[in-house]
Amino acid sequence: MSFPNLQAIDAAAKQLDGVLIQTPILPLESSRWAGVLPDCASVTVKLELFQQAGSFKARGAYLGMTQLDPVQRAAGVVAASGGNHALAVSWAAQAAGVEALICMPRSVDPSRIAGCEGLGATVQLFDTMADAFAAMNAYADAGRTLMHPFEGAHMTLGAATLGVEYHAQAPQIDTYVVPVGGGGLISGMACAIRQLHPNATVIGVEPFGADSMYRSFEAGAPATLDQVDTIADSLSAPYALPYSFGIARAYAERIVRITDDQMRQAMDHYQRILRITAEPACAASLAAVLGPLRDELRDRHVGIIACGSNVSLTRYAALMGDLAQ
Repeated sequence: MSFPNLQAIDAAAKQLDGVLIQTPILPLESSRWAGVLPDCASVTVKLELFQQAGSFKARGAYLGMTQLDPVQRAAGVVAASGGNHALAVSWAAQAAGVEALICMPRSVDPSRIAGCEGLGATVQLFDTMADAFAAMNAYADAGRTLMHPFEGAHMTLGAATLGVEYHAQAPQIDTYVVPVGGGGLISGMACAIRQLHPNATVIGVEPFGADSMYRSFEAGAPATLDQVDTIADSLSAPYALPYSFGIARAYAERIVRITDDQMRQAMDHYQRILRITAEPACAASLAAVLGPLRDELRDRHVGIIACGSNVSLTRYAALMGDLAQ
């Protein structure tokens, strides 16, 4: 398997220049974080939730559109997603003048459906995420170009541009904590960062109820889940796949798992301290730093990612109401 090298990542970054946003970073230095963060040398967050379409997914989605030939453009694209990838593909397709069909689970936040439709995409709903993935594959077999939410060179390259950008903004970071759904983000970020900074540590974080990459690391091969059960619908991929798994396994150290309640607690910290309304996936990196990784990050320069946030206030209130109970 060939992995993206820095030359390929740089070429991808040039394609995104002027279209995607160089999102800001924020050192978590406010006194409000006292007693919340572990005893790290520093913690920095990259605010990728301010990216086009509200998440890092816009990077890979736009790269995918640039690779379509005229026949593929005419046939349109199809994607399956619980939200952020759906919005990213809808945005990228609109920007490229391509028709997009989005397959989503019925449980998705209604604001995400409206967001996709507002960007000109056609949305179809299915009972489960697994059903949405199956429909996506069927439409691809019928002629549409599949814009997979995590598997493929364009998605890994998109995430790799984020890694290069983050390293340039904060070269002191030696430990990166990266949320994992299907593996597109961690494969790209780890691949880029470890080529730039070979001694850096990259750790993935997944919910216990959607731990396909954790199980894949344990098994040494891509694993499939019997079911997914987590509030983090953006991290709810039911399986890992060879390309993203292979790159993640080569460059990331390991995967840790967090509970839904740990994500809720991290969401609460983002809201109270930074006034950021974070969806569960957006808070996953912080949840891992405050939870399973807390005791091992002493004296580390830690980089976390607010990877995206497309959550309605109604959905957010329901999630945080559960925390109060």
